[in-house]
Amino acid sequence: MSHATASPDSVARLYAGHHGWLVGWLRLKLGCQQQAADLAHDTFLRILGARQAALAELREPRAYLTAVARGLVVDQYRRRDLERAYLEALAAEPEQFAPSPEQRQLVLEALMEMDRLLQGLSARARAAWLYSRLDGLPHAEIAALLGVSVPRVRQYLAKVARQCYELRFGKVE
Repeated sequence: MSHATASPDSVARLYAGHHGWLVGWLRLKLGCQQQAADLAHDTFLRILGARQAALAELREPRAYLTAVARGLVVDQYRRRDLERAYLEALAAEPEQFAPSPEQRQLVLEALMEMDRLLQGLSARARAAWLYSRLDGLPHAEIAALLGVSVPRVRQYLAKVARQCYELRFGKVE
């Protein structure tokens, strides 16, 4: 099975055969026609840019589309939660320290990128990284907070570093 980027022709066929159905499915899930149309569009863009097996060989194209779209819906909710938490944190700060709209956008983009980098890691690995990088805690304190050994904390941090490296530069063979 090939792992090349999906061909525009195969995505076009998938789009022609299932776009309307996907928009309808998303509309039922989200309750909003515009959001459904946007996420259906994003679903096909994701498929077009993804490295994957040939789309012509798909036995269940709607199941595949549903899986991709569900991931995008989860991403959308996660982005909203991050943005809400950031804005709540800003509201708690004195007004003179409020960032400009441009700075706010840059911070939100950085938060989204950090969230993307940490996806797929265990809760403890994410927590270890956040304690280390954001709170500046030493390994021994992180180990005590997580109820694990110091070498285990080092393993978590190495795993996060490896994942970040692979996302940035590709898998190390």
